[in-house]
Amino acid sequence: MSVEILPIGPESAAAVLAVVRAAFEARPPLDPPAAALSETEETIAEKLSAHGGLLACLDGEPVGALILDPIGSTTYLRRFGVHPSAQGHGVAAALIDAAVEAADGIGSEDLTVVAREELPQTVRFWDRQGFREIRRESPNVELRRPLRTHVFQAPDADAMRGLGRSLAGQLTAGDLVVLSGELGAGKTTFTQGLGAGLGVRGDVTSPTFVIARVHPSLVGGPDLVHVDAYRLGGLDELDDLDLDASLDDAVTVVEWGEGLAEGLSESRLEVVIVRGDAPHDGLDPRRVELTPVGPRWHALSFKALG
Repeated sequence: MSVEILPIGPESAAAVLAVVRAAFEARPPLDPPAAALSETEETIAEKLSAHGGLLACLDGEPVGALILDPIGSTTYLRRFGVHPSAQGHGVAAALIDAAVEAADGIGSEDLTVVAREELPQTVRFWDRQGFREIRRESPNVELRRPLRTHVFQAPDADAMRGLGRSLAGQLTAGDLVVLSGELGAGKTTFTQGLGAGLGVRGDVTSPTFVIARVHPSLVGGPDLVHVDAYRLGGLDELDDLDLDASLDDAVTVVEWGEGLAEGLSESRLEVVIVRGDAPHDGLDPRRVELTPVGPRWHALSFKALG
């Protein structure tokens, strides 16, 4: 089965309404009822007339839809729905990817959705897609995702290392990667993949007890400097560590670096690792969010990762 995403206008109101009704009627009853259930073909057409929307087709049949609603610097995704019969085929993810491109094309800085707090599974879905709660006004929860954030799923440690290895192929000397995530989230596992991809010497382990460790390149590329910032007062203290590598000539990976890295480089790649749903089938999944900051990362191909 192949998913095709089409930009649409008011001429597609009937198809959008059919998808929205099927999707929202399949959800548990809410009090007050979801406003989407009161939509008509005319009201959908009016909303689509303003800024358009997206229609997802699975083997030619409309199965997913959303309406674009730019307000200020953000674009709201309205009436987002996937037909129950098409769930589990990547339709929702494809719609979100297309929405990112559409919102970027009109100059938005982020995407915003509004979910109902009585539907925790829906809130978790958006959370897994990189959206973060910014406001809660019962019964609504507003969640937002910066357009530049790219989300990857790592179901196990091998997948986490694979993502790191894939990213390493696009890193160059002077790059800064800032890793954040709770204890045991997989920061060091991700860095092991980076080290393997860079072709450096030595086993990459947690630098907790040494603050920083240098792994020289075995292939003529940049060294890897692996830093634990947990006990550093600031990343300017790296200058006092007498490292056997220049940060300008190495790829520097900083664990626990959130909030400290801004002074080290105007360009950095922020990597946030979040535990996924509860472990199942022997897997303990993670979600990896990559956010490029600064001009260095404009040419990075996120679609080539994973």
